[in-house]
Amino acid sequence: MRVREFLMKLEIPLTPFAEGGKGSSKADRFRQREDGAERHTRLLKVFRSRLIAAGPILRQAAAFSIFLCAAALSGCLVGPDYMPPQMAVPADWIEAAPGVPEEPPPVDLARWWTVFEDPTLVSLEERALRSNLDLLQAESRIRQARAARGIAASGLGPTVDAGGSFQRSRTPGRNSDWQEGETRGVVSNSYDAGFDAGWELDVFGGIRRGIEAADADLQSAVESRRGVRVTLTAEVARNYIELRASQQRIEIARRNLATQQHSARLTRLRFEGGFVSGLDVANAEAQVAATASTIPQLEAAARQSIYALGFLLGQEPAVLMAELSPAADIPPAPPAVPAGLPSELLRRRPDIRRAEADIHAATARIGVATAELFPKFTITGAAGLTSGDFSSWLTGSQRFGSFGPSVSWRVFDTGRTRSAIAEQEALQEQALIAYRQTVLAALQEVENALIASLKEQERRRSLADAVAANRKAVSLAKTLYTEGQTDFLNVLDAQRSLFVTEETLVLSTSAISTDLVALYKALGGGWFEE
Repeated sequence: MRVREFLMKLEIPLTPFAEGGKGSSKADRFRQREDGAERHTRLLKVFRSRLIAAGPILRQAAAFSIFLCAAALSGCLVGPDYMPPQMAVPADWIEAAPGVPEEPPPVDLARWWTVFEDPTLVSLEERALRSNLDLLQAESRIRQARAARGIAASGLGPTVDAGGSFQRSRTPGRNSDWQEGETRGVVSNSYDAGFDAGWELDVFGGIRRGIEAADADLQSAVESRRGVRVTLTAEVARNYIELRASQQRIEIARRNLATQQHSARLTRLRFEGGFVSGLDVANAEAQVAATASTIPQLEAAARQSIYALGFLLGQEPAVLMAELSPAADIPPAPPAVPAGLPSELLRRRPDIRRAEADIHAATARIGVATAELFPKFTITGAAGLTSGDFSSWLTGSQRFGSFGPSVSWRVFDTGRTRSAIAEQEALQEQALIAYRQTVLAALQEVENALIASLKEQERRRSLADAVAANRKAVSLAKTLYTEGQTDFLNVLDAQRSLFVTEETLVLSTSAISTDLVALYKALGGGWFEE
């Protein structure tokens, strides 16, 4: 509304002040200035009285707006409040190793791989945590969730839009049969610039529930990143252990191949001397070929483990060839690793924590949907300049403004809002079921890792005894064969058994370390509170 129109609605006289012309006398000019001062004083009094008369309306609008703001700041939150899920877990692990102390040793779960005391493994883990691409993606998703939270939080504040426009229009002219000539159209200009502001007041908490859901989504993204760390560190350790196991198996195969080749040469010499038949020679050469055929497969497995580690480090597959090609021992696992209590698992595993955050988000979104059942209150305002003449556009007399609250309430939507609430309640139920499933899967993984580690240690002790017995059997078989007290088939059987048990012992040693890695992964090791 323009100032002139506003003053006219207040019934303020707009008679201009008398101005003395050049031809007026000095007395006339003095009297005109005196009359102008009186009219100016009278104008101010009328303006004040009209403004006071309009005051109640303005005060009512301002008071109602203040009331709405207070209601938004201290308003209720519709929808259910989040309650952390409760789930009973066993008091202790079923497969806990006997003789393990109740208090676990001081193992840093955030850097559990240090228990293997392998500097190369520690270096690989640290490099993977810096450059793994899956981890970098998870960090980007955290930034995305944080930005989404900012978008949701912006709903609590007002919005201000600036705009401007220029419009030139012309009305059509008029021709009449009864009047000679014609009337040309009128050309007019319109200049407008100003600000429009709006503020939706969160009286019933729909926006705040949206922020609550966004906070839970952000927490879920954080837990997802921690889950990636858990998986990444376990995969690096597993591939490293498999690499060292393949290298150990290659050494065993080459050592047994050399022994068998030596036996085959002796058998051929004895055949040429007429002491043995050609059958012994054929059996010896067949065993040599069979042992030699296992080496290329083991070398391929070792290369594949190196390539996998390079990929986990976010680098080219062959970048670690020079560093990891030299053979080394399998990282030894400590003899006993306490697993703590099952209740600690719920606070430690990122996937359980993420499932809990998903329940929180689903619960908050029920409130977002429920808020659509209630009216929405908005405070709007506008201010700016408008004029039909550019020369007077920026003067104070061309100002306009408006301010006041508004309310909107969807009273009928064919059940859409109710259906949206039911949808969010179903999603909350699914999140609760997923939480229970995640907890049960975590308990199963820990129990599996515990029993696998316990039984593999028993198996390894038996395999170590078998290797010692087979080495003794090979030595005796060679001696008896040289003395002619047994045939060459017994020598071949002893050598074959020794090769198999030595390789199986390496695999068992690798499995014990791998089971320990699986246990630390099941316990949620590999991350820390940032």
